[in-house]
Amino acid sequence: MKLIIAEKPSLARNIIAAIGDMKKQDGFYSSSEYIVTWAFGHLFGLCDVEDYLPEQKRLPRWDASVLPCFPDKFVFRLRRKDDKTVDPGVKKQFEIIKTLCRRSDVDTLVNAGDSDREGEIIIRICVEQAAPEPKPFLRLWLPDQTDVTIREALKNMKSEDEYKPLADEGFARTYIDWLYGVNLTRYATLKTGTLLRVGRVIVPVVKAIYDRDMAIRNFVPEKYFSPVSKTVRSDGEIELVSKEKFPSDRIEEAKALCEKYNAAGGVVKDVKKKKETLSPGKLYSLSRLQSFLGKKFKMPMTESLEILQKLYEAGYVTYPRTNSEYVATNEQDKMKTIIKKVAALGYPVEFKFKKTIFDDSKIESHSALTPTYKIPSKDALSEREKLVYSAVLKRFVAVFCSEDCIVDRTEVTIDVGGMEEFCIKGSAMRQPGWTKFDFYTPKDKFLPNLTKGEKIEVSFEPVEKETVPPKHYTIETLNNYLKNPFRDDKAKADSDDEDYRAIFEGLELGTEATRTGIIDNARKSGYILLKNDVYTIERPGEFLIEALGDMNISMDKYKTSQLGQALKKVYRGEISIDESLEMAKKEIAEVITSAPDPKKDTGFYGDPVGVCPLCGGEVKVSRYGYSCSGYKENGCRLNIPRRIAGRVIPKTLAAWLLEKRRSPKIGGFFSKAGKPFEAALELTDEGRVKFL
Repeated sequence: MKLIIAEKPSLARNIIAAIGDMKKQDGFYSSSEYIVTWAFGHLFGLCDVEDYLPEQKRLPRWDASVLPCFPDKFVFRLRRKDDKTVDPGVKKQFEIIKTLCRRSDVDTLVNAGDSDREGEIIIRICVEQAAPEPKPFLRLWLPDQTDVTIREALKNMKSEDEYKPLADEGFARTYIDWLYGVNLTRYATLKTGTLLRVGRVIVPVVKAIYDRDMAIRNFVPEKYFSPVSKTVRSDGEIELVSKEKFPSDRIEEAKALCEKYNAAGGVVKDVKKKKETLSPGKLYSLSRLQSFLGKKFKMPMTESLEILQKLYEAGYVTYPRTNSEYVATNEQDKMKTIIKKVAALGYPVEFKFKKTIFDDSKIESHSALTPTYKIPSKDALSEREKLVYSAVLKRFVAVFCSEDCIVDRTEVTIDVGGMEEFCIKGSAMRQPGWTKFDFYTPKDKFLPNLTKGEKIEVSFEPVEKETVPPKHYTIETLNNYLKNPFRDDKAKADSDDEDYRAIFEGLELGTEATRTGIIDNARKSGYILLKNDVYTIERPGEFLIEALGDMNISMDKYKTSQLGQALKKVYRGEISIDESLEMAKKEIAEVITSAPDPKKDTGFYGDPVGVCPLCGGEVKVSRYGYSCSGYKENGCRLNIPRRIAGRVIPKTLAAWLLEKRRSPKIGGFFSKAGKPFEAALELTDEGRVKFL
């Protein structure tokens, strides 16, 4: 008898339906050959700091003296509703799993977790806790949840030993995230008096948005003039934009150049025309699809992933959390089956075996996101679900479309008096092909009919322009950044080798499976705001990044990618789980145990700083600086900010101001334009700090 443990009830229902003729029991289903039961996702979580401490060291509140906490062995416990109470539903279901694992007629256990590293360890942890004696352990790996795929997978299950590298990577990630999250969250919170969620990925996500917003906020626009000519003809418009730029105080030079260009006139130096077959986009990975849905429909990543998960569980699409845009070569027959079903809907599709579609070298665990042979009826999906499913289906149709998209591409070079050459491009659609089914926006303008040697009348004049700040991150651009934060922007746009190198080496920030949840966690924590497809930093997010900088906690993309690379080394068997943890432990210990920087140290929340010169009360470290404890008693409003004009005000400087009321001239301040300056500070009679 084989006991199949599914990660979620929804997956269990699909497995039960695929097997057929199973009898319902309390918390499981059974037949003559199989028993199917389920978890609720994570039934277990890692123990908290206090669980690793001796009884006498357990305190009712967080305390810095127990940090850093590095368990000799990590211990899991049943998921809790709160700090003390185990969730009764979780407890009941685990007891069912434990009883089934120990049944004498159960001779084989089957891991039916989601087909990723998270799903791999969820069921492994359940089995480790439930089965005292090892039994044969198999893996049910499902690229989609259709009946055909499930039945085929049940016939071809492999030993769990073959998935040990994936499990090792999953456990290493879980332990590293615990070490950072528990230790640095507590440390940063105790230092500031504000709950700061410090995680391996959440911080670099927030920091990317913070850095971009600071660049926008501090951007100083500069006006300039550029020579531009627009010539309108009966068959179209010719626009020439010079590469020359003139600062606003050199307008006369710009005018003089325009006069020279106009006097010389233009000549068509070269005309290149060619018929070109335009390729469709690649099949979708999760992040690419989320980027499209965010840009086109302003759909948040949490919503698109939730809908995709429903479509996957209903058997309409393949596994959604894939990081690849390619299909494995051994899935050709599967694609042919899907193509027949899609063709029956009236789409002109045919099987194609191309490197742009099938490429094993660019698949880590799962092929690209595609529809399955199971097509939903017209009334089966909600309007939002139709948007998501339609995007997946249309891209599949475009990739396998039997009709090519053919355009006439034109490139014209115009010489102006031997002083500057201008290259303008245009195109005209000859055969729409796949563009009739997938979203397509032409990039080139329509050009007039020009011939080599033809003279062109030009009318250059200086056009005032202004440098523009960088743009805020959108769902698409943030996704692209997180997928490869070290992208070489000079790399060819049509080459994705660099992106896949980043994925396979662990250089990406987060993964397809975790990124959506991490970004949503940052949003729910109030660190970032998502509005109309645009991410911006919130005040708590600014405080998080600036406070971590003050504490020398470096959680930027470089540190996170180092840890990501370590996880991939665990997966490849190059290092052990324990070796991967040492990097995290070393950095955490350096932050918590190293001597504080006197130029940045603001002390711990609640630490005494000095005597208030206004009311004689005690000044203590507060959430955003140093405040008088006499506020409640006598309304004293003395407050010294933690940061002034970009400069940290350490506890020693705050104490100086309390005693002397004035500081000597010091540096480290920055203007709104980002320029450094020196200044002295004064504590006023109103209890505020000002520049002298």
